[in-house]
Amino acid sequence: MNAMNEAAFPWLTVLIAVPLVAAAVLWLVKPLHKVARPYGLAVSLLVLVGAGVMTAQFDFSAPGEVQLSELAAWIPQLGASYAVGVNGLGLLMVLLAVLLVPLVLAAAWREQEVVPDGAVLERRQMGFVALVLALEALMIAVFAARDVFLFYVLFEAMLIPVYFLVGNYGGPRRRTAALKFLLYSLAGGLIMLVGVVALYLAGPGGEQGFLIDNLVGNLEMTATAERLLFLSFFIAFAIKAPMWPVHTWLPDTAQQATPGTSTLLVGVLDKVGTFGMIALCLPLFPEASQWAAPAIIVLALVSIIYGALLAVGQRDIMRLIAFTSVSHFGFIVLGIFVRDEVALTGAMVYMVAHGVSTAALFLVAGYLVQRGGTQEIPAYGGMQKITPVLAGTFLVSGLASLALPGLSGFVPEYLVLLGTFRVSVVAGVVAVLAVIIAAVYILLPYQRIFTGPPRETLVAIPDLGAREKWAVAPLVAAMLFLGFYPAPVIDAVTPVAAELAIDRPSSIDTADGADLPAVAAAHEGSAK
Repeated sequence: MNAMNEAAFPWLTVLIAVPLVAAAVLWLVKPLHKVARPYGLAVSLLVLVGAGVMTAQFDFSAPGEVQLSELAAWIPQLGASYAVGVNGLGLLMVLLAVLLVPLVLAAAWREQEVVPDGAVLERRQMGFVALVLALEALMIAVFAARDVFLFYVLFEAMLIPVYFLVGNYGGPRRRTAALKFLLYSLAGGLIMLVGVVALYLAGPGGEQGFLIDNLVGNLEMTATAERLLFLSFFIAFAIKAPMWPVHTWLPDTAQQATPGTSTLLVGVLDKVGTFGMIALCLPLFPEASQWAAPAIIVLALVSIIYGALLAVGQRDIMRLIAFTSVSHFGFIVLGIFVRDEVALTGAMVYMVAHGVSTAALFLVAGYLVQRGGTQEIPAYGGMQKITPVLAGTFLVSGLASLALPGLSGFVPEYLVLLGTFRVSVVAGVVAVLAVIIAAVYILLPYQRIFTGPPRETLVAIPDLGAREKWAVAPLVAAMLFLGFYPAPVIDAVTPVAAELAIDRPSSIDTADGADLPAVAAAHEGSAK
């Protein structure tokens, strides 16, 4: 891995500190409670502008290098440092987070107004905004962390605002869903903690013993120990991602959480799982990653098909979107562990594209539920005639999710499939089946909700207002941009993929009947 190039100005620290301090100020200063929504929106827009200025300082001629770095002693007795910095992938994840937060706050502007008591309404709005701002700070920090101990602390700290966002806001079973989310995440975090401790003992140690740059290539352990360490990290990331069979917390959480919370959870936070696989598992445990790849590829394929089939059968629109994400995360994990440069590049671009399209689906579905009063798909019908703008934005978001050419999902899914076919025809064919099923799980609910004659109980429902259009318009623009001109995003992550990919014999790059055993053989040969 490349050494960190220290930044002249602490951009990342500023981006982390501003929303975190703003959240604390909002919580403590009671007069601000009355203006919590405009206050939070202004802070998030300020962070977005700051991130844009920071991006201008990034050297895109070397996106594979860690840039904008900061390093300071934190807990030297434990070998922990405050070390942040981003390569092309980390920068894209930070930008995705800071883009979605103001859109979520704008979309949720009237979300709590069903509460009749004014004082209670103010407290709820203040609490929601403060938690979202605190979560924004943690999201930026975790994607920028270059110290394993710091990454672990942030990985666990993110649970706190998400738990309260799910448990205090949303549906009637929100507390049960929040507890399930917390238990799954804590279980993964505890397993990861064992690996974090063992990682330090296997590394060079010292006051900067947890720095990723000091650990890569400097771990002294047996093959068995490396595999156990890899599993301790991978299991935590698989739960976060989420992958089958540790995915079951996601549909329940998405069903009960507010649309804004689900947007941040699935659009950004779950990417921490796949980001961790790329940023930690592959470089720290290269041989173990190769050893585990065939089994993980099988799990990814199961996630792809299982998530797609379950999405088809859902009556609840939020659960449907959640299951589509299980399928999409399967594609991302497949691209990561195939370890082909093209597939890895596609997986990283997929992380951005999925964040944009899924965010739009959750927000637009939230607009629909606010108007119809239910998440049950059969309760709707003919909405296209009543709310044409809402119908159009849902359709565009859905088509991006099913990878229609010209929209954000097409290029990354094509790259993942292309790279997969170069390694295993069998795996590629199985993954392609989900592309067909995707057309069903997107177009069928669209047909049920938006086509046909309108229901009499829905004819008075208004279409999207100006605020709602402004909240979803940047996402539609991003889907079109990534569909027609994905080159900047691809260029930002290709060097990262090239550094982590495996060179294979040309015989495996052809469609000559290669299958999953061939994947295993390729990984074994590369390891030797």
